[in-house]
Amino acid sequence: MVFAALLRGINVGGHNKVDMKLLKMTFERIGLRNVVTYINTGNIIFTDDRRSALQLSAELEEAIAADFGLSIKVLVRTLDEIRTIMASLPEHWANNQDMRSDVLYLWDDISEESMLEQLTIKPGIDHVIRVPGAILWSYERQHANKSGMNKIIGTKLYRQVTVRNVNTARKLFELMLAAEH
Repeated sequence: MVFAALLRGINVGGHNKVDMKLLKMTFERIGLRNVVTYINTGNIIFTDDRRSALQLSAELEEAIAADFGLSIKVLVRTLDEIRTIMASLPEHWANNQDMRSDVLYLWDDISEESMLEQLTIKPGIDHVIRVPGAILWSYERQHANKSGMNKIIGTKLYRQVTVRNVNTARKLFELMLAAEH
């Protein structure tokens, strides 16, 4: 089965520095196959036929703590789960000079419905789509200072998600599809 591991808060702002080559070795050390890392922010595609996403998440958190001395949350999603999220992502959403679009991946213990209640969504500015396992969020960069997205940064809620821009999310999906064959 093909999985994506999304590590929260590594190599951001000079904190929790992790070398991707060494991280790949950690994944291989615990028996994961076809391990591919993507960019420096903790995106890893791999295959495994023995463990569930929940088991993998726990094992990876332990292995990262052992190998790097860091307490890093690891969200593991299957190809089918990522496929469901990507099917709801509007094709015209982009992360460029005009638009910012992100995928907020949710841990299982977070209810998307209760999460939406905690978000400050500005009508006419923010475009938000709830899908199983994620919140999709977009706004035009000219309205960045008006977007409610900025209000969640640093909150307890923000610490319970891991965010990737749509360009990264699309590339991860592409890498997962390639690993499937």
